[in-house]
Amino acid sequence: MSNIIRVGVLGFGGLGQAAARVLAPKSEMILVAAADKKGYVYNPEGLDPNTCITTYNSQGSVGHVKHGGVLSNDSIADLIENSNVDGFFLALPNLPNTFMADVTRQFVKSGWKGVLVDALKRTSAMEQIFTLRDDVKDAGITYMTGCGATPGLLTAAASVAAQSYAEIHSVKITFGVGIANWEAYRATIREDIAHMPAFDVEKARAMTDAEVEALLDETNGIISLENMEHADDVMLEMAGICSRDQVTVGGIVDTRNPKKPLSTNVQVTGRTFEGKLSTHTFTLGDETSMAANVCGPAFGYLKTGVWLQKQGLSGIFTAAEMMPRFVR
Repeated sequence: MSNIIRVGVLGFGGLGQAAARVLAPKSEMILVAAADKKGYVYNPEGLDPNTCITTYNSQGSVGHVKHGGVLSNDSIADLIENSNVDGFFLALPNLPNTFMADVTRQFVKSGWKGVLVDALKRTSAMEQIFTLRDDVKDAGITYMTGCGATPGLLTAAASVAAQSYAEIHSVKITFGVGIANWEAYRATIREDIAHMPAFDVEKARAMTDAEVEALLDETNGIISLENMEHADDVMLEMAGICSRDQVTVGGIVDTRNPKKPLSTNVQVTGRTFEGKLSTHTFTLGDETSMAANVCGPAFGYLKTGVWLQKQGLSGIFTAAEMMPRFVR
């Protein structure tokens, strides 16, 4: 068991449940902990994802799982204190916009040392994480931020694609997401709604499920997003690839159809040292789901974080600065 990475998942909605399923066949990582608003579950021998998912969906919390479940109003703090976990995937809704930074402070304060990985979207939310750089480093935590699909997989692809050019002119990320039922990804859809014109984080957070349904009825289930506040911009700027105003992110989310409305891709346009103008395009296969493209990279970066820890490196790193390691 010594080389197996013990993983915890914080947040057990659509993304957290998908993360549990992604981990199930892995031999290098084992899911030992999960937490939601009302409780947590911990078993050092490993958790059965199906049991956790069924329990959460039928009873509202993994705290009801028979072996290792604990109901708690302070589930994250209690889980940190009562578990032995190498790394946590923060599959949490970042509503309000300060939530992920608040959770990070909790980890710093607890004295826990390990790896944290998030799939944060908003530039402003990630900038709050960056303000904790010294605290995280001093705490001995290795934090990998922006490690989902976008930011994450596509940002890393842009970082690699940029190497062909002497100067970068633009990075354009376009995503298509198809899900059969928005209720499976309530928090993610609310975060997307927050990017729509006339909406913001607080408005989206305050919406009832019925109000979300009514909005989606008006749009036939389609959410179209342009010029989003997406942290790919600050990540590529920090990595020295280009300035943030050269990065654009947008896409279409179909909340009523699992088929993607368009192919997710990143286009990196630049000029080579010979003076040629060119565009690299990296396109994700339509058959890969949002969950596959978020959770896969997140655990790849978690594995990288564990490797960095073994080199004695703590602090905050982004998906544009590091390569993910494949988890077998």
